[in-house]
Amino acid sequence: MRLSILDQVPLSIGTTAEKTASQTINLVELAEALGYERYWFAEHHGTKGMVSSSPEIWMAAAAARTSHIRIGSGGVLLPQYSSYKVASLFNQLEVMFPNRIDGGMGRSPGGNERIREALANGKESEIHRFWDKVDEVIEWTTNRNYRGMTASPLPLTSPSLYILGLGERSAQIAGEKHLGFVHGYFIQPNRVKEAHRAYRRVAKDNENALTAVFVICGEDNEHAQLLAEQQDLWLLQTEKGIDSRIPVNLERALTVREKETIQQNRSRMIIGSKETVQSKLEQMAELTQTD
Repeated sequence: MRLSILDQVPLSIGTTAEKTASQTINLVELAEALGYERYWFAEHHGTKGMVSSSPEIWMAAAAARTSHIRIGSGGVLLPQYSSYKVASLFNQLEVMFPNRIDGGMGRSPGGNERIREALANGKESEIHRFWDKVDEVIEWTTNRNYRGMTASPLPLTSPSLYILGLGERSAQIAGEKHLGFVHGYFIQPNRVKEAHRAYRRVAKDNENALTAVFVICGEDNEHAQLLAEQQDLWLLQTEKGIDSRIPVNLERALTVREKETIQQNRSRMIIGSKETVQSKLEQMAELTQTD
């Protein structure tokens, strides 16, 4: 089974973003040494607890400190940005680190409306142009000339492009465009089997189908459950737009609704000992027909 890491770069209470950055690059080096295939960085804005707001910068720093692990974005918030600029970023990284760059792209606004507008320099939302922008990125990362322009520098090899999605439609379109697809099981677990099936129907290479899932691994099942309780509280805080640093300490009893939400969120996670996690990952691979 091929394993990779998607890092939201969480910030711990009592430390700094600078220390977290240093620790994160150390984690990338460790992941490579342990045999992980990919290390991707998320894009989040306007939070206290997630340090990764510019995945392309993390990618450059991580790739410079490693030799062969693939480095990627999970993902660039394409509707807010110029597709020409995004293609240029991916090309630049591919020139610097050939055959190691994964350009993951998603449709998320990146935050609330004020943040979205700031990211897009005041322009109206272009989420309706997402797939058009994807096509433009494809053209500028695979062709030397598109619309009379090149997205320099021009790499000898093209970066691998991925679509981050939650359902069948995005999976199918990604497959039709010969792109990789990542199902966000950690966001919406209900359609994972159907999404992967839709991708397989049209994609040439099922090697590029991935699943992103929360994994909480403890020394044994009981230890993992204790760790999961922190994840439960962290998700509650994050989804409410409250302080998303870790660890979370609630100095009150949970409400009935919060307890229900925790149970729902548990469906997005794999929790247990090494043996339990391995078994559940193997079950998921069987369900999705990917490795």
